[in-house]
Amino acid sequence: MASTEPKRAGADSQAEWPDRDKTAEQRRKDSEPKNENPHSRLPLIIGGVVVVVAIIAGLIYWLASRGKVSTDDAYTDGRAISIASNVSGYVVALNVDDNTLVHAGDLLLTIDPRQDEAALQQARANVALARSQLASAEVDLVETRVKAPAQLQEAEAQLAQAEAQRTQTLRNYLRQQSVDQRATLATDVDQATEQLRSAAASVKQARAQVAAASLVPQMIASAQDAVQQRRAQLEQAQANLVQAQVSLSYNRIIAPQDGRITLRNVELGTFVQAGQQIFYIVTPQVWITANFKETELTGVRPGDRVRISVDAYPDLKLYGHVQSIQEGSGARFTEFPAENATGNFVKIVRRVPVKIIIDRGLPADWDGLPLGISVEPTVYLK
Repeated sequence: MASTEPKRAGADSQAEWPDRDKTAEQRRKDSEPKNENPHSRLPLIIGGVVVVVAIIAGLIYWLASRGKVSTDDAYTDGRAISIASNVSGYVVALNVDDNTLVHAGDLLLTIDPRQDEAALQQARANVALARSQLASAEVDLVETRVKAPAQLQEAEAQLAQAEAQRTQTLRNYLRQQSVDQRATLATDVDQATEQLRSAAASVKQARAQVAAASLVPQMIASAQDAVQQRRAQLEQAQANLVQAQVSLSYNRIIAPQDGRITLRNVELGTFVQAGQQIFYIVTPQVWITANFKETELTGVRPGDRVRISVDAYPDLKLYGHVQSIQEGSGARFTEFPAENATGNFVKIVRRVPVKIIIDRGLPADWDGLPLGISVEPTVYLK
C-alpha cells in the first residue's frame, strides 16, 4: 500500500500541471490567441461595401436630381386640322397624297362643280331681274310724285267746270219754268230739265274724281313702298348670288395652313358627303404636353428651362421652356368627371398637363416631330 501512494500523488500533480514538462517556447505559443477562419468575415465586408456604395449612389442621385423634376407621362402635341367637305359630289381632281407637304392656299381637291355653276347662273339672272324691277318702281315713284298733284288739280278744274255748267243749266231751267206755258214749247222745258239733271250728274262725277285724286300722299307712299319691296327683292337676290358663289367655292378645297396631309381617306372619283372628314393637315408647330403629378408642380413655373429626350430618337436632345400650366387636372375635363361627394372616397394623385415649347435641338431639315410619340422632359426649377 505504501508503494502505491507516491504514484497517485505524482499522477495528481501531473494532472494539475499539464504543461509543467513543456518548454518555454511551447508555453508561449499556447498562451497566444488562436486565429479564426478568415472566410467567416467575408459577408460582413461585402455588406459594408454595399452599404457604402448605396449611400454614395443615393447622395449622387440626390445632388443630381435636386432642383429638377421629370416625368415619362409626356408626349408630342400639335395642331391636326380636320378637313371636311361642305358639299356633296364626286371628286374630279385630287392633288395630294399621303404625307404630302402643302402650303396655305394650295388647291387640295376639286368636287364636281357643274350643279353649283348652274345655280350661280340662275342667281345672277335673278339679280338682273330684281335690279330691272327696282328701276321700274323708282320711275313709277317719280311719275307718281308728279302726276298725282296734277291729277288732283285737273279733277278740281273739272269739278269747277261741272258746277259752272250746272249753274247755267239751272238758270235756263228756271227761265223755262217762269215763262208762260203758251210762250214756250214743251220740248224746250223737257230739254232744260234734262240738261239740269245731266249737269248735276257731272258735278257728282267731278267731285268723286276730286276725292280720288286728293289721295296724293297715299299714292306717293304706295309708290315708295313698291320701291322698297323691289329693293328688298334685289337684296335677297344678291344674297342668293353670294350664297351660290360660296357654294361653288366649296367645290375647291384649299389648304388653310402649312402642314402635311395625314389620314387621307379619299380617292379620285370618290363620292363625298357634305360634312364628311376626308383628311387632316398636321401643322409644323409641335410642343410637348407633360402630365406631371400634382405633388411635382410645387416649384414649376412658366419660363423654366426644360431638357427633352425623345424615345424614338435616343440621340436627339431638345431644349425648351415651360409655356403654361393647365388650369385644372386632366380628370376635371373628362366627359364624366369624378364625383367625390358621394360614396367612399379614395384619394388619387392627379396629373396636370404642362405645355412645353421646343426652342432648339431639331435638325434644320426636319419639318417637326410626329404627334403623340413619347418623350421625357426634365424641368430645371429656378
